[in-house]
Amino acid sequence: MDSIHLSPRLKAVADFVPLNARLADIGSDHAYLPVHLLLNDTINHAIVGEVAKGPRDNAYHELKKRHLLGRADVRLADGLAAINDKDNVDTVVIAGMGGILIGDILKAGKQQGQAFKTLVLQPNTDESVVRGWLNTQQYQIIDEAIVQEASHFYEIIVATIGTQHLSDLDVVFGPYLRAEKTATFVAKWQKESARIALIFDHLKAAGKSDTDTYRQWQLRYDQIQAVIA
Repeated sequence: MDSIHLSPRLKAVADFVPLNARLADIGSDHAYLPVHLLLNDTINHAIVGEVAKGPRDNAYHELKKRHLLGRADVRLADGLAAINDKDNVDTVVIAGMGGILIGDILKAGKQQGQAFKTLVLQPNTDESVVRGWLNTQQYQIIDEAIVQEASHFYEIIVATIGTQHLSDLDVVFGPYLRAEKTATFVAKWQKESARIALIFDHLKAAGKSDTDTYRQWQLRYDQIQAVIA
């Protein structure tokens, strides 16, 4: 993968970035995503935010190699602190992190009064944490996607300013993903079902089949089966 040929995960993220956006990519690493978007004239300007010097330098060198330093700023900062009011950022991408960390980044920005027209979020884990935060913070999910790379499944969540009332099932499975129920979505939850089946075996072997823990896993398993049926 490079900035010309994105991975399926990053390509799915890129597809959700609005045309002519002023983009901030938080945790961009090599800046492959903003470079790709700039080379294709999808966005007008990019802010690349990194919390560590090594990834910041990687992003800078990629932008320099592609002769794009005049259309992007690379900043060493924690989360959304990389963005200034004068940047006029309307779209924020946070991709490739755990959902809890993404939630913490968004929460810290909200505490500083930051709000953005469009959020494109790709948590590697704990997607429900991200949806739960959006559901209570004046954002509404307007689209979702799920892609597979090798044995890993990645969900992309797109939100804009607004209000919504997600059900518990929506928070866990995604309102759009659950409705569309693609083969990739089903495969993800079949994999999770298989993992839970192994947990059942371990609990049974330990004589814990009549416990609250077992019953909680059973509820989750039954919920998954109902959704993917």
